[in-house]
Amino acid sequence: MTNIAIMGFGTVGCGVADLLTDNRKRISASLSGDLCVKRILDLREFPQSRFASIITHDFKDILEDPDIASVAECVGGTTFAFDYTKKLLLAGKHVVTSNKDLVAAHGAELLAIAKEKNVNYFFEASVGGGIPILSPLHDDLAANNITEIYGILNGTTNFVLTNMSENGADFAIALSEAQHLGYAEANPSKDIDGIDTANKVSILSSLAFGKHVYPADIQTDGIRNVTRDDISIAESMGYRIKLIGRTLLEPDGSVYAYVAPHLVGASSELYGVNGVFNGIVVRGDYVGDVMFYGRGAGRYPTASAVVADIMEAYRYKEKRKELFWEDGAAVSDGSECESRWYVRTAEPCDASYFEEFDMISASCFMTGKMTNHNFRRLMDIFRKKYTVACAFRILD
Repeated sequence: MTNIAIMGFGTVGCGVADLLTDNRKRISASLSGDLCVKRILDLREFPQSRFASIITHDFKDILEDPDIASVAECVGGTTFAFDYTKKLLLAGKHVVTSNKDLVAAHGAELLAIAKEKNVNYFFEASVGGGIPILSPLHDDLAANNITEIYGILNGTTNFVLTNMSENGADFAIALSEAQHLGYAEANPSKDIDGIDTANKVSILSSLAFGKHVYPADIQTDGIRNVTRDDISIAESMGYRIKLIGRTLLEPDGSVYAYVAPHLVGASSELYGVNGVFNGIVVRGDYVGDVMFYGRGAGRYPTASAVVADIMEAYRYKEKRKELFWEDGAAVSDGSECESRWYVRTAEPCDASYFEEFDMISASCFMTGKMTNHNFRRLMDIFRKKYTVACAFRILD
């Protein structure tokens, strides 16, 4: 029998405990070995829980127990979780996590410790919740040179934008409903300002290209500036507005990564990804485009991915899986990356001022394909005369 510990008994931690216990026979049959939850670490008491007898408040009960082989870190954040994870890996225990903040901030360091100690550090659940994306990227697509990954990586923002589109809700009302339904936190800034998506782009970039891309190096814009008018204008032209995270490998080997709202055309695989669902497209040089789709969060979808990693750690308990990236990616500002753009101004424009572009209305226009460098120069000139309310890329 192999003993497992869980750190944090919140939404995800509870789901992990339920799944490991309820499906214990199925999991054991798949592994030809038995997994058992021995300890659960949390500061709170859970007297009504079926796991009440194994709750502990002392981290040492997990760290110093030689019978605990693997630990599911469900604490969240980058303070206690980082300290605990580092100590567990140094102690020779496998660690799995759903903590995107931690992996994005400290993944290179933690993977280096895991490699040194010949243990596994897995984090499938950190991107896409229950959607298998990191393992396929590392294993099934390993023969390909990955050139680009992009997608809808945050269910909260996708729900808000879908609500604005389908129900005609203003941003504030759509966000309030997301909070009421439990899709958004009381403080939703990580979601709506693109921070959550940037952390996931960091992990995808680092795994795909082999060097750590930090969130601070990812240009990040959220959805606060998206209005109901933008939604209506986009729909009138056959587009939907989505928050897209994207990372691509430049010809010189540097990485360009960003998060921003896009007008997504009907020909795109992401056009029909609505509500709280995520959609992620991986582009390989031989396989072409491969799309991963499903619920990106939630107790049991995320727990499913965490438990899958626990099972993988069991399979690789004698010889660690070669999951690793180095520190220090070369980061590009994307100057030569090309896009078409949708621009809305706060006041009417003189149409003759920009005759080369498609004027949608007196205050909206669309550009042709142009490099980021040229678009930035254009906006510098444009802002001398007009106030730019928003500028969104177009994904056809």
